[in-house]
Amino acid sequence: MRRLFILGLILCFVRVYAKDETKVFFNQVGYYPHQEKVLVVEGLQVNDKMKVTNADGQVVLTPTVTRTAVSPWSKRKRYIVNVSSIQRPGTYTLHCGRYNTDFRVVPQALHDVSVAALKLFYLIRSGVPVEKEYAGMYARPAGHPDTRVFIHPSAASVERPAGSIISSPLGWYDAGDYNKYIVNSAFSVAIMFQAYEQNKAYFSNLDTNIPESRNSTPDILDELMFNLRWMLTMQDPNDGGVYHKLTTPNFEDFIIPIDCRQPRYVVAKSVTATLDFAAVMAQASRIMKGNRDYAEFSLQAEIAARQAYVWAKKHEQAFYKQEILNSNFQPAVLTGTYGDNQASDERFWAATELYLLTADEAYLKDVRSFMPERFNVPTWGNVAGLAAFSWLAAPDCDVRKTMLAQLKAYADATVAVVPSSCFQSSFGNQPRDFGWGCLAEGCCCSGVALLYADRYIAQGHYLHYALQNADYLMGRNATGYCFITGFGVKSPQHPHHRISASDGIDAPFPGMLVGGPNPGQQDRESGNLSYPSNYPDESYLDDVGSYASNEVAINWNASLVALLFWLDAELQ
Repeated sequence: MRRLFILGLILCFVRVYAKDETKVFFNQVGYYPHQEKVLVVEGLQVNDKMKVTNADGQVVLTPTVTRTAVSPWSKRKRYIVNVSSIQRPGTYTLHCGRYNTDFRVVPQALHDVSVAALKLFYLIRSGVPVEKEYAGMYARPAGHPDTRVFIHPSAASVERPAGSIISSPLGWYDAGDYNKYIVNSAFSVAIMFQAYEQNKAYFSNLDTNIPESRNSTPDILDELMFNLRWMLTMQDPNDGGVYHKLTTPNFEDFIIPIDCRQPRYVVAKSVTATLDFAAVMAQASRIMKGNRDYAEFSLQAEIAARQAYVWAKKHEQAFYKQEILNSNFQPAVLTGTYGDNQASDERFWAATELYLLTADEAYLKDVRSFMPERFNVPTWGNVAGLAAFSWLAAPDCDVRKTMLAQLKAYADATVAVVPSSCFQSSFGNQPRDFGWGCLAEGCCCSGVALLYADRYIAQGHYLHYALQNADYLMGRNATGYCFITGFGVKSPQHPHHRISASDGIDAPFPGMLVGGPNPGQQDRESGNLSYPSNYPDESYLDDVGSYASNEVAINWNASLVALLFWLDAELQ
């Protein structure tokens, strides 16, 4: 009898423990009233009854499991629970056994997080003070004025010999470091320009409380102009080539910008930086044409784009190879490379934007020569997708038809996996989904592609799939993190970001998207870090030393801005 009694206690403990181990993964920011609302439950017992109550404790739904899914890596069984029938705004509680979790139904659910994602770019401006009126407790004095920047020996020319000084102020700090890179800046500006072009009316009424908010230009364009004005200074006026980056020789310590003391250099011109520059300047010239606040910019940008394209055609093999440069020039430069060994995608993008600006058939000839065979989600290292997006919004022609067909093939294949996915999302189901910056390059940019497909291929068909990618970012994922700082009930507190980590404020800047799960764990040994899991979708560490999974970068936040604002514009 005593053995049976003890066995009974053990079984009882196991049952309670199992219930206490129940986890609910959900969008921690909020669900739109009339859109899909899915929660994913792990650890559910077969006989557990589920119910949803409102803020008054009234039962409003007794949901059932829609389907089950098994992780291909951990083999954990998960249950997909659909509560989409709840459409009245408010806070609700899912009761599952002894486990309760609150979720919100909110009109414009993604608006505040979208604004924070864009406002981050103000907080990371370089060369100017970040003022309390606009930044609150994150205000700081100006750092890195960049009015005395040295020509690195790798960038020397007759007109600008090594050691000569140029002025290259403004722009955004690129990532967790304090340098500024043309390749990543071009990508970041471009994808936000495209979100603006697709939702002009929405952005015309958006106030993000930045110094330029009182002018007649939408705030998003003001923010992009702050970086574009820096980019113009990175072109050599003597030949049209563009310096690859503005950088210190080594990464700075984790100190605030005003305390940084290393000299700053512009380093080697590269074909990829020059073509990216040509593309985004042509795009900016077209979009900013006739703008009263920046009246002279459109013409400046067109001239700069044309000159850059000419230089790039003359220097097709001028790839940025930092190790080779360091073997020939001093000081050695050990900061981010943004290296790339082929430039066909950059050529396709630059020719596209110059043709759409000028209608010059010479550019269209180059477009056809460098057109890709299939659609690829745009990243800083493969920008052909940015060109594809621009063609979708262009007048109909053979190139546009090809881009539409390629995008449709991509979109259909992408959404086909959702019915068997672990978290009701097209992202996060294969090992290749995870890696450095995956949440932006895989999740956000794929979501943007689905939004383009929804608008130009089958309206109303792909939109909710893009929203599912946002749900993944906001907490419906294997880590249970909302991956945007300052939002949700569990978000990163220690991103790899020098300003935020050194400003003496516990809370990180809000609105930062971290890189996300990265099974490569390239920082594990160098940082003496211990990841909680080696599973691809759980390989994330909220530690300031985890540059491989917890860094912040402008291209990642730009992708987030594009996805979230477009969704909010569609669903408001």
